[in-house]
Amino acid sequence: MNLIDNIAVVTGAGSGIGRQIALSLAKEGATVAVCDINMDGANETVAMIEKGNGPKAQAVHMDVTDEAEVNSAMDEVAAKYGQIDTLVSNAGIQIVHPIEEFPYEAFRKLVAIHLDGAFLTTKAAVRHMYKQGSGSLIYMGSVHSHEASALKSAYVAAKHGILGLARVMAKEGAGHGVRSNVICPGFVKTPLVEKQIPEQAHDLGISEQEVIDDVMLGGTVDKEFTTMQDVADLAVFLAGFPTNALTGQSIVASHGWYMN
Repeated sequence: MNLIDNIAVVTGAGSGIGRQIALSLAKEGATVAVCDINMDGANETVAMIEKGNGPKAQAVHMDVTDEAEVNSAMDEVAAKYGQIDTLVSNAGIQIVHPIEEFPYEAFRKLVAIHLDGAFLTTKAAVRHMYKQGSGSLIYMGSVHSHEASALKSAYVAAKHGILGLARVMAKEGAGHGVRSNVICPGFVKTPLVEKQIPEQAHDLGISEQEVIDDVMLGGTVDKEFTTMQDVADLAVFLAGFPTNALTGQSIVASHGWYMN
């Protein structure tokens, strides 16, 4: 997929899935704004892109829950490069608790980063996309945009919300040439997921291996984790897809855990 001249904004790109998406977009020719609150991580991602002789990349501080900062950062990218073609709304965290023990402050924090962040970055990006008459909104959903799991009331609620937001944007963006789709991975073995394994083992009273085999991968067809590259490849595909034939969709990469 040729993404030369594509200006992409990727949130949460200082590590994990966001970093792999930024690297893969750059490999296909995109100029990438690497957005994160962790500037060390963002700068490291930029260095990795530049080491691979990729196109331009820029580290941008962005707290996706701060509307003023989101607007300022998005405007800065648009002013520097003249356009914004792709938004990958990826920033996220994970917090797991039984609901009766779930601190409301923690619930709000998770929902704010995932869902409020998707809303604010969308609002800021489409002001530029609409003017140019084109763009691709790519949201990081999850199998949990479709399915529920114990201990994840905040995460499941947020990911369901992202699916709804993306579908609304497919309708609102259509007249402006802006597509909107959601990538819904199964469990990807990132540091975020690795942190969940002992937490869920403790909360569910089972072994860590049982969490992996039965809770995380129990619904897959092959007991395999989805990889970061699997997810990044989908982001590249959606960034480069040329028409509204593919909009309002959730693409599930989960080794068969959830089948549409």
